[in-house]
Amino acid sequence: MNPLRRSQLRDVLRSQARAHRWRELIAEHGTPLLVLDPYQVAAQYSMLRTHLHGFRLHYAVKVLPHPAVITVLAACGSSFDVATTAEVDHVRSLGVPMDRCIHTHPVKKAADIDHAYAQGIRTFVVDNPVEAQKFAGRPSDIGILVRLSFPNPSAKSDLSAKFGVDPAEAELLVKHVVAAGVRFNGFSFHVGSQGTSVQPYRAALRTTFDLTKHVERTLGLRVPSIDIGGGFPVSYRDDMPPVSAIADVVDAVLGPHRSDYTLLAEPGRILAASCMTLLTSVVGTATRDGRVWHYLDDGLYGSYSNVLTEDVHPPILALDELHASRPHLRHVTLAGPTCDSVDVIASDYPMPALAVGDIVVSPMMGAYTSVTSSRFNGIAPTPIVIAGAS
Repeated sequence: MNPLRRSQLRDVLRSQARAHRWRELIAEHGTPLLVLDPYQVAAQYSMLRTHLHGFRLHYAVKVLPHPAVITVLAACGSSFDVATTAEVDHVRSLGVPMDRCIHTHPVKKAADIDHAYAQGIRTFVVDNPVEAQKFAGRPSDIGILVRLSFPNPSAKSDLSAKFGVDPAEAELLVKHVVAAGVRFNGFSFHVGSQGTSVQPYRAALRTTFDLTKHVERTLGLRVPSIDIGGGFPVSYRDDMPPVSAIADVVDAVLGPHRSDYTLLAEPGRILAASCMTLLTSVVGTATRDGRVWHYLDDGLYGSYSNVLTEDVHPPILALDELHASRPHLRHVTLAGPTCDSVDVIASDYPMPALAVGDIVVSPMMGAYTSVTSSRFNGIAPTPIVIAGAS
């Protein structure tokens, strides 16, 4: 882990530990425990609106669908990106107007389309002719975004490996959408999650912009919208490109044509990651082949599932080190609680001396953690408590 990043996190977490009364929460609830701060979600939304000015921001519900997150974002004026019937029903149950939602899964059952439409959703996404045909005979007030593929092997999650039409084939797919009798609303793309460069955004947006002009010339269709997706990188153990750099790309590529389009984005991780912190305990310690192992009460099948599913590695610190200016660190292995050899959270990771009962802290645990955890070994899900709640 980047030492400077660790030092910065110690300063931030020291303040949070006091403000959110971590030790009191641990005494009341035990560990493992996820502490969720809804105000941090609101702060991130405000930051993103500042940089992506003029964009309609649709929070990707799959990242963290906790009611506190949905509610605070709805109050901030956010729209929402849903991908399943369960997500449609969940957002609707929290009082979100369905005209603030888009359904972005490119591949859906006909029943999924019917249900979403009945609840009030009018914008959907397709990436192949079979999916376009599913909209034939459906109401003409449905709008379709054609999702483009821009492979990005350097991203932690390369969504174009699974979804999206090659831009060279997009014109034909637009014809299928029009033939289905629904409205062509524009193009969307997703350059992958946790990329280390903004260049994929530049290349994808340039190609998409050129494609809009081509479709307007050849098919006589206006392209009203461009959806740049999500995947905006978050700094975990090392610094990543800021969202301001992505905003600069939008300005540079679209320039004076920016106002020609309704611009959409589907942020998820960047809104939710920093809102949740994991507090977990050391339950055992051993020396194996000369290396110290610490066993925690949360692991890869629980809140650290992002390590397993995304190869994303959150920061890990000891609670006691937050008050040390220069803690002595040595490399250890941190393992989870299951009776399984895969459940190793981090190897050769620098930590201060730990003993059974000590608290380990992982910030940046709001995205793709609790939602991708399992009940393996019969271990219960890690409870989530709201910071500051009485």
